[in-house]
Amino acid sequence: MNECKAFRFKRFLRKSYSAFNSMHKIVNIGVVMSCMLTFAHAASTSAQTVAAEQQPVKMQEEELEEVTVTASRTETPVSQSAKPVTVITKAQIEQAPVQSIQDLLIYAANIDIIQRGGHGVQADISIRGGSADQTAVLLNGVNLTNPHTGHYNFDIPINLSDIERIEIVHGPSALIYGSGAFSGGINIITKKETDARIYARAEAGMYALYGIEARGAATVGRTSNSLSVSRQRSDGYTANSDYDIHNLLWQTRLKMKDDSRLDFQFGYNNKKYGANTFYSAMYPNQYERLSTWMGSVKGSFGNSFKVIPILYWDRHYDRFDLIKDTETGRNYHRGDTYGANLIFRYKSRLGVTNLGGELRREEISSSNLGLPTAKAHGRYTHYDARTSTSVTLEHTASWEHFVASAGVMMNHNTIQPGVHFYPSVSLAYRADNALKVYAAWSRSTRMPTFTDLYYTTETHLADEKLKSERSESVDLGINYNRPLFGVSLAGYLMWGRNIIDWVRESGEAKWASWNLTGLDKRGVEAGLTFRPGSKWPELGRNTTLMVNYARMNQTCDSRGFESRYSLNYLRDKCTVQLNHSVFHGLSASWHFRIQKRMGTFRRYENGVDTGLQPYPTFSTVDLKLNYALGQWQIHLNLNNLYDTYYYDTGNVPQAGFWLTGGVGYTLP
Repeated sequence: MNECKAFRFKRFLRKSYSAFNSMHKIVNIGVVMSCMLTFAHAASTSAQTVAAEQQPVKMQEEELEEVTVTASRTETPVSQSAKPVTVITKAQIEQAPVQSIQDLLIYAANIDIIQRGGHGVQADISIRGGSADQTAVLLNGVNLTNPHTGHYNFDIPINLSDIERIEIVHGPSALIYGSGAFSGGINIITKKETDARIYARAEAGMYALYGIEARGAATVGRTSNSLSVSRQRSDGYTANSDYDIHNLLWQTRLKMKDDSRLDFQFGYNNKKYGANTFYSAMYPNQYERLSTWMGSVKGSFGNSFKVIPILYWDRHYDRFDLIKDTETGRNYHRGDTYGANLIFRYKSRLGVTNLGGELRREEISSSNLGLPTAKAHGRYTHYDARTSTSVTLEHTASWEHFVASAGVMMNHNTIQPGVHFYPSVSLAYRADNALKVYAAWSRSTRMPTFTDLYYTTETHLADEKLKSERSESVDLGINYNRPLFGVSLAGYLMWGRNIIDWVRESGEAKWASWNLTGLDKRGVEAGLTFRPGSKWPELGRNTTLMVNYARMNQTCDSRGFESRYSLNYLRDKCTVQLNHSVFHGLSASWHFRIQKRMGTFRRYENGVDTGLQPYPTFSTVDLKLNYALGQWQIHLNLNNLYDTYYYDTGNVPQAGFWLTGGVGYTLP
């Protein structure tokens, strides 16, 4: 008879502030079920589960590290963070009926996803009513935010099987992620350990969809290495919505003494897709071809005194056809971003002090963006560049039930005069191990993108004299988390100045980039997580129900113009996720959302302007069925089950019912 093992946890390893250590007693696995769910693998529920539970159980003590998030310049225990942070875990990613990160983020209530094609082929992602340009996007703490335009922020070489978790910081976060995090930031954390030597997946579905993905990982000496590749394609669910996407990501972690390490990552992303009426309803045959190269080196040396250097480079190519395969309105762009960070972290009895510096260079070579060059360089006749220098200082102190943090970012950018300061203060109170109350205040900024400054075409008129955006925000929230359930409630206010928007007076006029005098926001975010499996294992230990709701009101100085972004914000969004077991090895994951967008869009029918119309409220339901049999996993995705017809943005209809299915194999 095989002997089964169960773990019995005494405390979190080397974390004097952790819940388990402060309780000074042994806690059985039921108490830490919510922590274990963070690391659970969707394929772990199999036909052998019931048989295994009938075996004798041998208790084994184990120590765990507390979950940390990058809600500061360095990793911070989630229990100490005074910023609103949403973490999407590996288990949730594996359970979701999605083909891309963009699809996945749809289920976060505080995030607005404006998709212009199937499966996130092009999507604008914003937090708390901001534009895509106001959201910082990072890969393992490396800032890959695209200075050309936020439309391309997620042209990154990442596969879903690479991801350990996704961290979403709500609200202005200049001190954390830099000046680009005007309305928040998204940090994608990839797997570093060799949890599986080989992973492979193939799927197919409606509209000639097929996808293949493979990931290999190996430990060689002191290094952990992984290489993942994928391809996804489809003919599209409507005219000129086809896509073809390739990804490649290589990662190596070199481990040294005293937890010191070096992380290397290199990636390549290539995509081409029919852009339908993405950027102008008057041109239904737009087309884009994009490719991205990126590489970085990130170190972490020391313990109580830690040094974190980062070097990174990102190159993005874009060819846009206003009319597919013609020279009409064709644009060529090449963007380069170079950066270097150096962070010092010192931990003492007085708390944790972070001192960091960043030097970031952003360049654009283009056929129409930037200033005219004296001599053309191939297709590129325009060029512009800017350099941003930032220094941050932050200190976090804790005493008894309180955690307080204060810091400031000093920033200088070559496109505007002077040095500017952006402070941040936060305070958290933990009445006990379950309850946390927090408050935060911060200021932030964002430079205009190269598109904001220079995109003058048949349909747009840019302004080279745009000012940088400014904001100030206040957050207040409460979290209560027990093994059986958790609740959260947060409220916020934000005051924005010089907010950049694209506006026009009528449907015949060009869109013009503009600094709005003022834009103010107020909103609430609420969440409930119910984990019945922690109390009633017969329901399945991974059974969870999550309900999240976000509501926001936004007012701005629109001056009677038609607004592209500021007035077309997501006012209400509610998401419901239910994961449960069906029978041996078979589980189901249901995802429901309902949302209401404010503002209007100009409707075109057969090329004729029918006037402004409000965005209707809509809802969708998605379902994923997973069946695990040993090392094999079979899944079936049923997206938009009741075939809702809806728009995320005017004149770009989203896909109706879409059925896909596939099979995966994991070699531990």
